[in-house]
Amino acid sequence: MSKPLSLALAFIMGSTALSPVLAEDVVNVAIIGEPDTLDPMVSTKDIVSIVTQHIVETLYTFDENWAVAPLLAKDMPTISADGKVYDIPLRTGITFQDGSSLDSADVVASLERWLKVASRGKTVADKVQSVEANGPDAIRITMSEPYAPLLSLLAFSNSAAAIYPEEIVKDAGDTLPKVVGTGPYEVAEHVPDQYLQLVKFDGFVPREDPASGWAGKRGQVPGEIRFVPVPDPNTRVEGLLSGQFDFADGLPAESYDRIAASDVAEPLLLQPFGWPVWAINHKDGLLTDLKIRQALQAALPFDDMLFAAFGDDKFFKTDGAMYPEGWAYYTDAGTELYNQNDPAKAKALLEEAGYDGTPLRILTSRQYEFHYKMAEVAKQALEAAGFTVQMDVVDWATLGQRRNDPALWDIYITHSPFLPEPALTDMWFPTSRIGWNDPVEVELGKQFTTETDPAKRKEIFAKMQAENYKDVGFIKVGNFNALEGQAKALKGVEPSPWPFFWNASKE
Repeated sequence: MSKPLSLALAFIMGSTALSPVLAEDVVNVAIIGEPDTLDPMVSTKDIVSIVTQHIVETLYTFDENWAVAPLLAKDMPTISADGKVYDIPLRTGITFQDGSSLDSADVVASLERWLKVASRGKTVADKVQSVEANGPDAIRITMSEPYAPLLSLLAFSNSAAAIYPEEIVKDAGDTLPKVVGTGPYEVAEHVPDQYLQLVKFDGFVPREDPASGWAGKRGQVPGEIRFVPVPDPNTRVEGLLSGQFDFADGLPAESYDRIAASDVAEPLLLQPFGWPVWAINHKDGLLTDLKIRQALQAALPFDDMLFAAFGDDKFFKTDGAMYPEGWAYYTDAGTELYNQNDPAKAKALLEEAGYDGTPLRILTSRQYEFHYKMAEVAKQALEAAGFTVQMDVVDWATLGQRRNDPALWDIYITHSPFLPEPALTDMWFPTSRIGWNDPVEVELGKQFTTETDPAKRKEIFAKMQAENYKDVGFIKVGNFNALEGQAKALKGVEPSPWPFFWNASKE
C-alpha cells in the first residue's frame, strides 16, 4: 500500500480522537485523485465539482428532473419580453463561512469574475452587457441578445458561477486567496493527496423546499464528509469491499460482479451516463490540419475501443449521436462518419495531407482506467493507418494542467455525462480550451443559443452535430454507463455524475 493511501486510511480509521463527531456520523468517500483546486469556477473537472458543491453554492441548480431550480436565488428570475433582462431576487439572511452576509455586491463581483475566468462563463461573456445590483437583495443581468442557456450555465456546478464574498473575489483573477462559500460544509483540514475533511458549517441556512436532486433542502445530515484521493481504481474497489469507504467513485466495469456479490457493498450503475470524448487541439500542432483530423476520425475503431474499456456491452453502446435515443436532442445527423474503422481511407488522407510522421500526442491518465484502455487500442489502429503515436500517460491533476497549454498535446481524453443543455458542453464554442473556431459552427452556435423555441433549437442542434462530424471538432467514442459503489448501510445518496452527501446517513 502506498504511503499516502495508508496515511489516509489511518486517518479514516483512527481520527475519532481528533473530533467529537462519532465514526458512524462520518461519510468516507474514495475519489479518483486529488482536486487541484477548491475553486469550481476555474475547473471543469468532475472531481472538483463533487467536492466543492458541498462548500460553495450557485444562484441556481438542477432538480431531479434536470430542471433549473433556485438555490441562492430566492426564486426563478423575471425575464423581460425580449429575453434580454433577467431580474433575480436573492435569498436574505445567508451567511458566508467567513461570517460575512451575502448581498447583491457579492453576487455581482462573483459573476463578473465568472465571465472572465470560467470556461463556461467565457462562452456567454460577449453577450452580457452588464451585471448590476438592483438593491441589496437582487441583481439584474442585461444581455445584448437573448441567450437561451443562461440559467443552465448559472446552475451548473462545473466551471461554476460560484458565489463568493466580494472582498475575496474582487481583483482575484484566476486564483482566489481562499475559497469561502455559503454551502452546508466547510473545510476543517486538507492534507493534499491524503484527505480533505469537511465539517458542518454552523451558519448554513438551508432552503425549505423538499430535496430534489441538487435542489431543495440540503440537510447537513453527516457530521463530517471525508474525501480520500485514491488514484488506483482497484484500490478504490478493495477499500469499498473492506468497509474502509462508504462510497467509491469511478470504478472499473469488471468490478461490478464482485461488488454485487458483497455482503457490505452494492454497485450503483448510472445508465446511460455519458460519453468518452477525444478533445482535439485546434489551436496548435498536428490536428490543425483538417485532412489529418479526418484521417484520425476514419481510423478509430470505436467498437474495439469501447469493448477494451468496459468489457461487457451492458456498460456501453457504440453510438455516434451526441444524445441517446429518447433524449430531447437526439439526432443521427452526420453519424454516417462515425465508426468508419477504415485504415485505408485514413492512410490516403494522411498522404493527401503530406503527413511527415510527426507524433500524434495523446494525453491520458490511468485514474480513469477506461480512458487509458481506449487509448491503447486506438494507438494500434492509428499506427496501422500510418500515424506515429506518442502516449503521454500522467496523473489526472497533471493532465488538467497540461491541457491548458496547447503546445503540449494534440488530443486529451476525457468524458462527460449527458447534460440537459448542449451549451453546457463548452467544446461547441471557440472560447473553449480546444479552440474549435469553424465559421459554420460558430454561426450555428450563435443561432442555437439565441433561439428560444425548443423545436427550432433541436433543428439547429442537428446541424451542429453534422458539422462536428464534417469538420472533426471533437470526437465522441460512444455511450457508456458509469459504475459507482456504496456501503449497503449508506442511505440518502442518489446515483449521480456528481454524487453529493449532505443528506446521507449510515444505518
